[in-house]
Amino acid sequence: MYIAYSALKQIPTTNHADDLATGPNSEMPEPLLRYQAYQAACKKLSHEIAAIQKYIPGWMPAFR
Repeated sequence: MYIAYSALKQIPTTNHADDLATGPNSEMPEPLLRYQAYQAACKKLSHEIAAIQKYIPGWMPAFR
């Protein structure tokens, strides 16, 4: 969890309304996008993760 927190901590904050707009031209900061992809992959592969955790308790895929 520390790795995920440290990656999100580096997200630059802005006060510009244009940067906060949602739409096809707006982009999410890369660390946040990577964390969301990590969460989606863990959710999709939850059965495989549970099978691995039977043999290695507490194991989770690495967040890069």
